[in-house]
Amino acid sequence: MKKIQILTSVAAVLLVPVLAGAQTSAVERAAATITQDDYAWRVGVIAHDSMQGRDTPSPGLDKTAQWIASEFRRFGLRGGGDDGGFIQSYPLEQTTLNVDASGLTVGANTLRFGDDLLPLFGSPGDLEATGGLVLISGSTSPGSLSSVDLSGQHTVLVLAPGSEGINREVFGLLRAVRDGGPATLIIANSMADEEWGSQAAQSLRPSVRWPDQGGGSGPGAPMLQVRTGALERLLQGTGVSLSDLQNRSGDEIRAYRVAGMSATLKTQVTVSMTSAPNVVGILEGSDPDLKEEYIVYSGHMDHVGTGVPDENGDSIFNGADDDASGTIAVVEVAEAMSSLAPAPRRSMIFLVVSGEEKGLWGSRYYADNPTVPIENLVANLNADMVGRNWPDTIVAIGKEHSDLGETLNRVNEAHPELRMTAIDDIWPEENFYGRSDHFNFAKKGVPVLFFFNGTHDDYHGRDDEPERLDAEKAARIARLVFYLGLEVANAEDRPKWNPESYKRI
Repeated sequence: MKKIQILTSVAAVLLVPVLAGAQTSAVERAAATITQDDYAWRVGVIAHDSMQGRDTPSPGLDKTAQWIASEFRRFGLRGGGDDGGFIQSYPLEQTTLNVDASGLTVGANTLRFGDDLLPLFGSPGDLEATGGLVLISGSTSPGSLSSVDLSGQHTVLVLAPGSEGINREVFGLLRAVRDGGPATLIIANSMADEEWGSQAAQSLRPSVRWPDQGGGSGPGAPMLQVRTGALERLLQGTGVSLSDLQNRSGDEIRAYRVAGMSATLKTQVTVSMTSAPNVVGILEGSDPDLKEEYIVYSGHMDHVGTGVPDENGDSIFNGADDDASGTIAVVEVAEAMSSLAPAPRRSMIFLVVSGEEKGLWGSRYYADNPTVPIENLVANLNADMVGRNWPDTIVAIGKEHSDLGETLNRVNEAHPELRMTAIDDIWPEENFYGRSDHFNFAKKGVPVLFFFNGTHDDYHGRDDEPERLDAEKAARIARLVFYLGLEVANAEDRPKWNPESYKRI
């Protein structure tokens, strides 16, 4: 009997490394399913022209969501959306401007939307506002506005920016002018007829907003564009030379009140309800106790849709890096994790959201309406733009805020074959931590890491095309995030916040 016990003990000791080796091989085989070719093919599916830029909401976005759901179903995941399916829909308000009942009246003249006026952002709400007409010209530096007294002037303001157009600096000045409290803010635009017509077709389409957002383009005065030719007609007989004001673009900023002239803006909109999709797939954990805790992988499948055609006739913003790359990282990791037997100890949620480009809408809705109790979410690993820039580096924003950073460093060091180094945030002044979907989880108390390669010249441009993506690099990042999630899933303890970071966030 004693001899049998000794032999049994020896067998058990010998069996441990065999089992460990088998498990390692299974993990390596799972990671190996994340390939460059597979990655490139999947990005090509959702960043294809047929998806029309995946705006929120849009038919292309719906097609993308259904395709991702079909992949999750094929992997054997369980649906975590509405009624046990893979799609979680969230409500949005859709506003449509009634162009026939809206316009800007100045004296005996009325400017109409489409012909002479366009919304600068979205659709304005229902309103009727009257004020004296004030023209601002000169420097477009926002700091220069301090020399212009707008206090108490609830007027309609028109900005004549000169030849530089509506660039980032002009937007900054517009925001500063808006803070002065005008009734309406209008910027002159000298674009050619064809370009104006294309922009009108875009900006007069129905727009969407979060249900509690309120009317228009946010708080403050509605922001519009007026054709320079229409503005010139309005100013005939007033003694004001619009061209002279526009030629002052390099001079000190000044405000000119047009004597005896007031303007009334009337806008009427129709509001209806619509919706947009998230995709949710769940892999149940194998540990009887830990399977009630979840790691959430996330990426956003939406982009910015279509715009005015460029000189090549391209109107589609494909969003291959932003964020087909992160979306496909989630899909690839889902496939790899679902191939493991046994499954990881903790459960996993693979979440692909929409509305990120509009204001983190989809992740906000999921964080407020999670599939499982929010306190059961132990970590969120978010991938948003992981397919461009350096071939051997990825920024992991949030490393310093929880011990997920230490875990990532350990996993990164254990896998030199990936030739990928996850570094700390090198752009803290940009506040990227608050600008992607992980932030909605952090605000709920979930430790997060945000994998991000930084912006580039094609960011939010028509040239963010699938063929420009470094799929080989992106696949290596996905494998790194796979190994990280597996480490967190199988650990005895859940990740812990840095206490100071938790209080701040």
